[in-house]
Amino acid sequence: MSEKDLFFEEMSGVTPLKREPRERLVKTAVQGDVEFRREAAAALPNGAMNSLLDEGVDPLDAWYVLDFKRPGIQHGVFKKLRMGRYDIEARLDLHRMTVKLARDEVKKFIDDAADLGLRTLLILHGKGQRKSEKENTAVLKGYVNQWLQQLEHVQAFHSAQPVHGGTGAVYVLLKKSQEKKRENRERFLKGRVPYEGR
Repeated sequence: MSEKDLFFEEMSGVTPLKREPRERLVKTAVQGDVEFRREAAAALPNGAMNSLLDEGVDPLDAWYVLDFKRPGIQHGVFKKLRMGRYDIEARLDLHRMTVKLARDEVKKFIDDAADLGLRTLLILHGKGQRKSEKENTAVLKGYVNQWLQQLEHVQAFHSAQPVHGGTGAVYVLLKKSQEKKRENRERFLKGRVPYEGR
């Protein structure tokens, strides 16, 4: 006797359990939600959504020093950035912008700079000192601190030297483009004879 026949013989007296018929669940979209998403997607180039936060980030103190680097960034490179020793290749001034406008400007600025192969940027976010209460009033500073950590092109950032805006501005170091890496390799190897093991 085969296993199949043995199985049917064992199951011959079993009756299937009764269950209530299943209902198909259909998600109904809220009209306003669909329209909002459609408008947001149309407002951005190629329908790319801006995933940066535009609410819920606490403001920072005007004198708080922004300081961030990803693993793998050499200490000397970060120190040079912190000291403002790299040439600033592009600037973005966020003064008098709303959080939502600043969010879009920062994302576009970083993306455009990365596409152009730029490495060192300066973002002027301000200190928020015009308000009557002086503590933790740098709203855009808090958001810029959060946004830069979320953007994959950003390798490191640090509050600027006084000559460039001090704690009201931030130096940003972007990833090296493939073309820049190739140029550096060629410059480093120029005139050198490859070592051949003997």
